[in-house]
Amino acid sequence: MVNRQSLRAKNIEPTPPATLLTEIVIPASGCSKTEIAKRLGVSRQTLYDVLNKKNAVSPDLAARLGKLFGNGTGFWIRMQAEYDIWKADQNVDVSHIETLTIETLTAA
Repeated sequence: MVNRQSLRAKNIEPTPPATLLTEIVIPASGCSKTEIAKRLGVSRQTLYDVLNKKNAVSPDLAARLGKLFGNGTGFWIRMQAEYDIWKADQNVDVSHIETLTIETLTAA
């Protein structure tokens, strides 16, 4: 079975949605962040919190971004999920947790 971590180098941080939005997507749109927030139907603060990585891209915001930029909800959800998974793999100590196997389950 392929381990998820083996698919991505553990020390390479995936691009978070905030970076893509801030450095490429919003500038390419020719719109200000305020205009993007209006078009999305969210407050400027909501958008700024995502752009500053204070908040993640929620499913609701992903649907709005996907519609506005024409790349679909899933694009933004997957990008956020990849970033969240990487952060968890970097920051959560799971060394003390035993991995259950069929053998350990049937021996109990």
